[in-house]
Parts: sequence; structure tokens; C-alpha cells
Amino acid sequence: MKELFRYRDLVGYLVLRDLKVRYRRSVIGFLWTMLQPLLMMIVMQLVFSAIFRFKISNYPVYALAGILFWNFFSQSIVTAMNSLRTNATLLTKLPVPKAVFPVASILSGVVNLILALPPLLLLLIATGHPLRPSLLFMPVAVLLAGLFTLGAGLLLSPLAAFFSDVVELVNVFLTLSMYLTPIFYPMSIVPEQWVWVVRFNPIRSVLEVFRDPIYLGKIPPMSHLGVTLAITVFALVVGILAFRRSSDRIAFYV
Repeated sequence: MKELFRYRDLVGYLVLRDLKVRYRRSVIGFLWTMLQPLLMMIVMQLVFSAIFRFKISNYPVYALAGILFWNFFSQSIVTAMNSLRTNATLLTKLPVPKAVFPVASILSGVVNLILALPPLLLLLIATGHPLRPSLLFMPVAVLLAGLFTLGAGLLLSPLAAFFSDVVELVNVFLTLSMYLTPIFYPMSIVPEQWVWVVRFNPIRSVLEVFRDPIYLGKIPPMSHLGVTLAITVFALVVGILAFRRSSDRIAFYV
């Protein structure tokens, strides 16, 4: 961590560069960060609320909060996996800690997530959803989501540098995880024999810590927070140890 702090200027530069590159050829630029989740929410509203007709109050808020979390998690994982190969020139020529590249990718995702929150606040106001003090818990929820994603990113980025197939496999896994996580559907519609799959999905725990203060207007109970904190710490420790063990070999594979 001390080494990463020494190179905070480089991390800041990489985050800024990633944000510029992401929307370089876009007409409306970073506004896509806000618009894309809203468009996805409208699609989900049509498909799941109007066509399948399951009952869930204020579905737009429920769906948009889930989409924002999922976009952050999935996009950050993919960019973190590609970060070592994308920055191969810098990585092989400069004596910098290799972890700065996946760390910068996750931080860029956090910035995008924060930029996407104002439309959610406007949606809360527009739909008459109560604005409760639990919203003040959101920085903690974003921090937990960021650390959990960082752990996964640190674990997967060296593997993606060693084996290109890992990127494709993780993309398939992310698609499967999206359907196994109640992002745009309520847990109540999950068939009883499959409830345990969703319940023990660690991504669901992190998602609920992010969504509950917004949608339910309450901070998750301490028991749930404890489980999510344990999952986050475990993911982070495994990610750090895996990255540290692989770090010396990365330059030979990118």
C-alpha cells in the first residue's frame, strides 16, 4: 500500500486517461455514464414489470440501483483484467508497481459509479420515493463494493495476462452471475429449489448492502454487514496475495 501511495500521481493519471479514452469518440461523452443505466432501467421496466408482470413497488428505483452496481462490478473486472496487457509498454519500461494498473482500473470504475448516482437521486425524487437518512450510508456501501471488486480484479488480472482465455471465461462467468444475482428481479420469484444458489452468491450480499439504503431506506442489519465485510476482506486478501505471488512474472507475458 505504501508503494502504491508513492505512485498516487501515476494512479491519478491512469484514472483520468481511462475516463478520457472511454468516451473519446462519443458525441455526449461522459453523459453516457448517466444515460446508459437509465436506458437499461427502461428496458428492464418494459420486460420484467410490464411483460412478466411481477409485483414490486417502485421497480425503476429497484432496477436502476441494481444496474448501477452491476455495471460498476462487471466493467471494472473486465478493465482490470485487460489493464496489464493494455499498459504493457509502461509496465515493461518503467520501474513502477504493477498493481497500479488494476488499481487505477477499479478507481476509474468507482468514479463512473459516483457520476452515475445523481440520475438515481433524481429518479428517487421524481417517483416520490422517500429520501431517508440511510442514504448517508452510501459512501460505506461504495467503499465495500470497491474493495470487493478490487480483490477480484487483483486475482484475475495476472491470470488474464498469463492466459488470454481467462478473459473469455470470465465474461461467460459474469453473464451467468448476472442472472444468479437479483439485479433486476426480486428473490421472491426464484424457484424454491434454486433459492440457495442466489442466497449464497457473494455478489448478492455486496449488492444488497449497496441497494438497501436506497431502495428499502434502511441500513442492512449488522449480521448482513458482518457477512459482507468478511466476504470483502477475504476477496481482498486473496487478490493481494495472488497478485503479489504473480507480480514478478507478469512482465514476461504481457
